[in-house]
Amino acid sequence: MGKGYRQGRLGEEIRRIISEMLIHGVKDPRLSGMISLTGVEVTSDGSYATCYVSILGLNENQEERAEEAEKVLAGFESAKGLFKREIGHQIKLRHVPELIFKIDESMEYGRHISEIIDTLGIENYKDDDAEDEDKEEE
Repeated sequence: MGKGYRQGRLGEEIRRIISEMLIHGVKDPRLSGMISLTGVEVTSDGSYATCYVSILGLNENQEERAEEAEKVLAGFESAKGLFKREIGHQIKLRHVPELIFKIDESMEYGRHISEIIDTLGIENYKDDDAEDEDKEEE
């Protein structure tokens, strides 16, 4: 069964509130820099909200990247109460969902897939279409 309209709206509101707080309200140095909330998924009963965090400008070194991600997640965990309180003030809910923070790996995964495609040596499909049109004209 698909995600409901209410869960989608609630997820977007939570994402907006936390994003604004990252810009204006949180003083934790672990949450400064190029940190973005890429999405929030709310369960069908509204009891949990999984917040996906993207950290831009991470080092290429895998160990340093993991350490930085751990620091950022620890910062989000320590500010969880502040986030929940602000969500409760701005959205009229009986129960504010429990926030779960995870690192969003989708950009890194997309970059990895792009590198794999580049190594295959497949030419651009637009070049293939142009060659097909040239053959048809002859």
